[in-house]
Amino acid sequence: MFTGIVSERARVASFDGGRLVVETAIPAEIGDSVSVDGVCLTVTGAQDGQLAFDVMVETLRRAKPFGPEVNLEGALRAGEPLGGHYVQGHVDATGAVRSIEAEGDGKLVWFEAPEDVLRYVVEKGSITVDGVSLTVAALDDGGFAVALVQHTLEVTTLGGLEPGDAVNLEVDVLAKYVERLLPGLRFSR
Repeated sequence: MFTGIVSERARVASFDGGRLVVETAIPAEIGDSVSVDGVCLTVTGAQDGQLAFDVMVETLRRAKPFGPEVNLEGALRAGEPLGGHYVQGHVDATGAVRSIEAEGDGKLVWFEAPEDVLRYVVEKGSITVDGVSLTVAALDDGGFAVALVQHTLEVTTLGGLEPGDAVNLEVDVLAKYVERLLPGLRFSR
């Protein structure tokens, strides 16, 4: 379980399609869970300021490729504050940056998203983009917008996004549970 509050923006040392190695100061040990661009991965190697992860085929099917930098967050521990929202690290789909507009000191970023993701997205609700917990600022038939403050632009990889860039998306899991628990209910916008 994660919060979507990124601990560190890290450099990818290597990724061969099956093994990912990142340079990081996050204190993790073998067996720990770490969110890497919103993907929950298990640490399989840790030494000399690097963490290694074995990436499964399912992850490669659902998530965008890793690199050159990634957002990292260690798993939420009991008693720690929940600063974002409940994030599982289970990418639902990839989306793409539609547009970026300056808005005061921040930016308004629009993302294209698949319909099976958008059905769970609501204005002022939570969504995770590349592992970052964000609030939906606006919604239309093809996507959603978020307002990024300067701090988020500086400490995450979202500050380097350009139109057309791919992003990992995870919707708020609570909406999926409500749909599953209420037979016949189908979310629509």
